[in-house]
Amino acid sequence: MKNRLRELRAARRWSQADLADRCRVSRQAINAIETERYDPSLPLAFTIADVFGLAIEEIFRPDGARATDDSAPR
Repeated sequence: MKNRLRELRAARRWSQADLADRCRVSRQAINAIETERYDPSLPLAFTIADVFGLAIEEIFRPDGARATDDSAPR
């Protein structure tokens, strides 16, 4: 699963430990999600989305999914 976790975290100047504390998980869990070695559980994905104030779909997308491009023909 692809994600924007590192980008969103860096924009807020949070360390992995800062985000982990906000999500009540280990720093290692955040690292594994960022490096796409681990897909978060649905409850954790909701928690992460809530921490950033975004929808899950704005943070995570399946492997192989294209980024949304409204100018592309349908």
